[in-house]
Amino acid sequence: MSIQITGTIAKMRASLLDGAVQYRLPVGEEEVELNALIGQTLTLTHTGNIFCCSCGKKTKKSYSQGHCFVCMKKLASCDMCIMKPETCHFAEGTCREPQWGEANCFVDHYVYLSNTSSLKVGITRHTQIPTRWIDQGATQGLPIAKVKNRLISGLVEIELAKLIADKTNWRTLLKGNNEPLALKEAALELLPQVEEAIAKIQAEHGEDSVELLDENILDIAFPINEFPTKIVSHNFDKNPEVTGVLNGIKGQYLLFDTGVINIRKFGSYEVTVTA
Repeated sequence: MSIQITGTIAKMRASLLDGAVQYRLPVGEEEVELNALIGQTLTLTHTGNIFCCSCGKKTKKSYSQGHCFVCMKKLASCDMCIMKPETCHFAEGTCREPQWGEANCFVDHYVYLSNTSSLKVGITRHTQIPTRWIDQGATQGLPIAKVKNRLISGLVEIELAKLIADKTNWRTLLKGNNEPLALKEAALELLPQVEEAIAKIQAEHGEDSVELLDENILDIAFPINEFPTKIVSHNFDKNPEVTGVLNGIKGQYLLFDTGVINIRKFGSYEVTVTA
């Protein structure tokens, strides 16, 4: 299969087929099926152009994964409360885009445990399971609570983050798969320790604001022929060409025999993809 496509790239799209992740790389208006390219030489060449993923204008630098500076400052999706939901300021009347906030933040969210580089707690919208776990490179995921909105998910998460990690060590993640974890047993151990905090949240936001769940663990298999023994990062800002044998894909990382690249970091970069 011979490929040569030029266009702005975005985070890889992923789906599960019998528990195995299938990856597609958006390049302009097209998508490159990546699983079929594993084991082959793949070259990504940055043209030097970056176009804002929101307004489409050319920008010298990418902010918030693909935005120009103006859009980054005005869009609610780029506000700090997206990274730290517990800082939601909608009730203060200062949301950048109230309609966007209502559609994206005032919907059901899940608090989950996952197995990335270690046991981790995280949150996601109800529509983003299992996408969120795949993007983070999790080999297992388990929803443990359903909550009414993003703010509440953040309040529950920060309590659990006092007990376990809420971030992934990306270098450890890319060196191999973590051993399977007993996520259900971990939930049974953790939830009683935050029972009082959850009761306070329910007292303030309503009894139905937090619902504890009893779900099944989802196992996720990533398409990887070989993990890197040494982590070397490719960066389009330092070297416009990334080339090598594609050994695998995990999370939003392409694993080459020459190093790894985080595709999500370079959203909106115009790139020529050659295989």
